[in-house]
Amino acid sequence: MDSDKLLGEFLRARREATTPVQVGPLSSGPRRTAGLSREELAMLAGVSLDYYTCLEEGYEGHPSKRVLGALVRVLALDPEAAAHLHELANPGTSQGRTIGQSQRVSPELLRLMRGWPRTPAMVCGLRMEVLAVNPVSAVLYRGMKYMDNLLRMIFLDPAAREFYRDWEQVANARVAHLRTAVGPDLDDPYLTELIGELSAESADFRRMWARPDPPVVPCETRETKHFYRHREVGNLTLTCEVFNVNSAPGQQLITLHAEAGSSSEHALSLLGNLAATTP
Repeated sequence: MDSDKLLGEFLRARREATTPVQVGPLSSGPRRTAGLSREELAMLAGVSLDYYTCLEEGYEGHPSKRVLGALVRVLALDPEAAAHLHELANPGTSQGRTIGQSQRVSPELLRLMRGWPRTPAMVCGLRMEVLAVNPVSAVLYRGMKYMDNLLRMIFLDPAAREFYRDWEQVANARVAHLRTAVGPDLDDPYLTELIGELSAESADFRRMWARPDPPVVPCETRETKHFYRHREVGNLTLTCEVFNVNSAPGQQLITLHAEAGSSSEHALSLLGNLAATTP
């Protein structure tokens, strides 16, 4: 059997073994299968259903590193499984293990995040790839596209401009973080592809990326307030805090919290209730 078919069989098997409980709240309603549907996996990985279907059916055997990273995250692959996925997609290479390890969030950190029912939290990688979210964060961002990477979501999803009331500040902060975190490492294939995609699709990204005097990154260096507009609970003013994950260099834990007694704290409680009742 050729490698494209083997890749498709591997993806199908891992998709069917991954339950909605493992990836966070999804749409409610009757399910035809215990595992993720193709539609759900495609949405979570930030790719089109047609493209993912081609992957699983063996018509597309060479997904990009960004797509592979998103699949590793959504399917919660351990380093060995991640390395196998990369080997199937790129036979003869040996880079899969390193990439898989950088994408893995420790079980201890995942348990900690799930223990915060009213505090949205996510873990991101060096290039703002989303590696994990807790249930209340999944509800906060529910309906947003391209949730495999915060930069893709901010610049490629038109709804992001409504979701972030301070979109310009958030976008500038994420671009400046990317520039600072990556530095001159433009040989990184994931980074090259990401910057190429954003540059081709977003005039705002091109403008911010080319800026000779990028602004100071607020959310990555200290507590910073951000302003959200959520379609279910209304406006929120939340403080963003970012912590380096010492056990996994390159990973960052991002948390959001509201001022005690504020309307935003009440809104987070409502989101927590929604998360608790979402299958």
